[in-house]
This record gives sequence, structure tokens and C-alpha cells, in this order.
Amino acid sequence: MTRLIRFHKAFLPAAIISLVVIAFGVVGIFVKGFNLGVDFQAGINQYIQLAYPAATITYNGGGTPKLTISESVATVVFTGVDATSRTVLWDLSTVGTIADLAGMMKAEGLEFTIIDGAGLSADFLVPTYQGDYILSPEPVLIHRSAKNNAETFGTIEEIRAAVASIGSASVQDIGAKGSMQYVIRVRDDGSDTAFSANVPLLIEKALNNAFGSDRTVAMKTDYVGARFSKDLADNSWKLILFTLTVILIYAGIRFKFQFAAGAVLAIIHDALIVVGFIVWSGMEFNTSSIAAILTILGYSINDTIVIFDRIREDRTLNPTDKLTTIIDKSITETLGRTFITIITTLLAVFALYIFTSGSIKDFSLALIVGMISGTYSTVFVASGFVSFWEKHMAHRFNRNASTAVTAKTVR
Repeated sequence: MTRLIRFHKAFLPAAIISLVVIAFGVVGIFVKGFNLGVDFQAGINQYIQLAYPAATITYNGGGTPKLTISESVATVVFTGVDATSRTVLWDLSTVGTIADLAGMMKAEGLEFTIIDGAGLSADFLVPTYQGDYILSPEPVLIHRSAKNNAETFGTIEEIRAAVASIGSASVQDIGAKGSMQYVIRVRDDGSDTAFSANVPLLIEKALNNAFGSDRTVAMKTDYVGARFSKDLADNSWKLILFTLTVILIYAGIRFKFQFAAGAVLAIIHDALIVVGFIVWSGMEFNTSSIAAILTILGYSINDTIVIFDRIREDRTLNPTDKLTTIIDKSITETLGRTFITIITTLLAVFALYIFTSGSIKDFSLALIVGMISGTYSTVFVASGFVSFWEKHMAHRFNRNASTAVTAKTVR
């Protein structure tokens, strides 16, 4: 027979610990505040890659050819009245070196002047992230990535130092390790009417001053307006409240009220634990954080429903047993399932945390904290509340019965 673990003896200490941790998180909200991402505050997300100037390309013929470089293919589309319409493609992984590509482009009437990296494979060329380059007698500069770790430059600390003077800027690394890709977020405080136009230029200037001219490639620029960010923040909180309400209704239909209230109390507990962790860790609070919280709510309620189902079954099979004994028995019986679920899930989430970066890394870290909290709250918060409720109601019933007997005796 499986040894019965007396979980109910830890309900009160667990409640005290939870209240202390949640209070610590609430204090953090008022003292430290949220590190709001641009999603929830107007501003710019500037995605950049640090790279080396590789070559310039010019064209002196007729028409207006367009150059596009992706991660695997370089494409030139020749169009115009004075040119024969055609498309030329080069597979960067098989074309050879950058020098080889230069010779092939020259055969198509393009002047490809190499600045650096002639002997490197052509797939080191940086993609044209923001669209086509129109080729003309005016030189178009293309870049190459670092060929090895020794060539990498611009650490995240150096990027932060470079853009420190541009308002409230924050920096995160994105992409693979050593890719030198970052997102720079700058908040719009409303003081600059041309904020969306000026800030990308200021970022480029600051990075050029720090790392040398023409070593920054703009990958993408996202601007979030004040009205959109406010609507997004309002809708996010409404979404969380709606989720809690639906879970309360669902649990109320499936179980008695005290079980439904315990389940909702547990997921509110998990949400507050994650929010407190985000605040004190300084993690950026953005739409990924909301997604993490909603994911944790779903994970936690699923675990809670499994245990509550077992409690209901054991109570039917053992109607004379005390509720605390039934709760201990049910949690003990499902403990193996709980451990297997949390361990297998955490393996996947830890893989995300270890092998990714940027917002996905933050998302996975929030999930790790939330899933541990969700397992804890299912055992000690949700079940503890049901035990407390039953004891309170039993005490109230006995007190009312005693009062009724006393009144009858007096009469």
C-alpha cells in the first residue's frame, strides 16, 4: 500500500509563505514598478545587426535593377524600358566565395567592388532585411557577418552604453549566439513630435560613433503609438480577468463552490507569483509576459482539476473518512502523475530557455517559475482552501446547532 503523505499539515505554513511572497511582489509593483516593453508603452523597436562592410554594387546600364539578398539566395531583377526584363539568381551556399559572386555579377553588367572578405563564402553576406536595393551609378553598400568568434564585436553591454543617451533605451539580444543581432527599445514620452523619424537616425549615429561607420544594418523598425499601447494594455488585463471568470464558471459547474473558489484562488496565486518575479527580476513586461501568464493559468487549472476529480472520487468511495484524510490520499495517489507532468514539461521549457534568446528566453523563464508555482498551488493552495472551507463550515454548523440547543433548553 502506498504510504499516505500528510499534506494537510503543511497547508497553514504554505499559506503563510504564499502570502509573504505575494506581498513581496505587490510591494515591488509599487516600489520598483514594471519594466514596460514598447508593447505597453509608446515607442520604437529598432532591430539591428552589427556587421562588416563587404562590398559596393553599382550599375551603369539601362533600366532599374533591384537587388535582394536573403539568407540563401541573391536575386537581381532587371526591369525598365531600356533593359531586357529578366531575373538572375545565385545560390549563396553553392556559388563559392564573395569574389566568385562578384565575377558572376560582373558578367551581368553589375560592378561589384569588394571591400573586405573576398575569400569568405558568399553566404556570409547579410540579407537586405528592409526590402530591395535599387541599383544605379550610386554605390549600394552590402555587409557580411563575422566569420568567427574572434571577429564579433559589440556586446550587449557596449550597445547599452552606446545608446544610453537616447532617452529610456533598453537592449536585448536576439538571434543565434554570435549573430550580433539586437533589438533596441526606446520609449516615446511625447516630447518629440517627430519621434518615429528621429530616433532610428539617433540610434544609427550612436552605434556608428561607438563601433565605426557603416557597421550597423537596420533589420526592422516597429513603432507603437500611445493609443495602441494603452488599448493593448487594457485588453490584456481584461483578457486575464475574463479567463479567471470563465475558469470560475467552469469549475463551479463541475464541482461545488468551494472547489471552484479554491481553483481560482490557486491560479490567482500563480499569476501574482509570476508578476512579482517579473517585477523584481527586471524582466520586460510585454505581450510575451501576458502569454506566459495565460499559459500558466491553463497549466495550473489542468493540474488542479485532476486532483479535485480524484478528491471527489475518493470522497464517494470513502464517505465516512475525514476530508483532510481524503485530500491527503488523493494528492498522494496523483503525486506520480504530477511529477511526471511537471518534469517532462520543464524539460521542454528549459530547452527553450537554454537555446533561445530575447523575448522567447524571458517567456520560458516566466513559464519555469509559473509551472513550479502552479504545481505548488494545486497541492497546497487549492486543496488547502477546500480543507479550510470545510472546517469553517463545519465549525459554523456546530456553533449554530449548539446555539439552537441552548435556546431550546432555556425555553
